[in-house]
Amino acid sequence: MSEEIKSLSDLKSAVSDSDAPAAEGETTAMVSESAPVYEQKRDAQGRSYATGKRKDAIARVWVMPGTGKITVNGREVAKYFARPVLQMVISQPFKVANVVGQFDVVCTVAGGGLSGQAGAVKHGISKALSHYDPQVRPALKKAGFLTRDSRVVERKKYGKAKARKSFQFSKR
Repeated sequence: MSEEIKSLSDLKSAVSDSDAPAAEGETTAMVSESAPVYEQKRDAQGRSYATGKRKDAIARVWVMPGTGKITVNGREVAKYFARPVLQMVISQPFKVANVVGQFDVVCTVAGGGLSGQAGAVKHGISKALSHYDPQVRPALKKAGFLTRDSRVVERKKYGKAKARKSFQFSKR
C-alpha cells in the first residue's frame, strides 16, 4: 500500500479496498449506526404483560388502556399498599412517562414484604408500559425504572448473630 492513512475515513476506504478474506465468523457488513427499534408487544385483548422483581418479590403485571385503576392481588391499590410512600412508588412510572390516568393495571404479586412488592410492581409496570408503547421507553430507562434492582439481603454467616453482627465479646 503506497497510500498514507491520516484519518479514519482513509483507513475505512483502505480496508474496504483490500482483498483480504474475512476471518471465520466475521462478517463484512457494517453495523447499523441507529438505535435498536423496539416493537409493541400486546396480546389479543390489547394488554401488555411484564414481570417485575425486587428483593424476594415477583410481580406479574398486565397494563391496558383505561381510567387509571390499579388492582393488586384482586384488591384496590390503596387497600393493598396502605402506606402513601408505597402508593407513590407504584405511580412513579406513569408520571415519568406522562400517561397518568390513561392505563389500568392488574397485577399479582407474591413473596417478600410490602416494600419489595411495591418495587416489584413498579418494575413490572415500567416494563409493561415500554412493551405497550415503545415511545416511553427512553424516559423510563433514563429514570432507571427498567433496570432490576439486584440488591438482596446478605446471608447469615456461621459464628455470627446476623450477617455481620457478632455476639457480645467477653474477655473473661
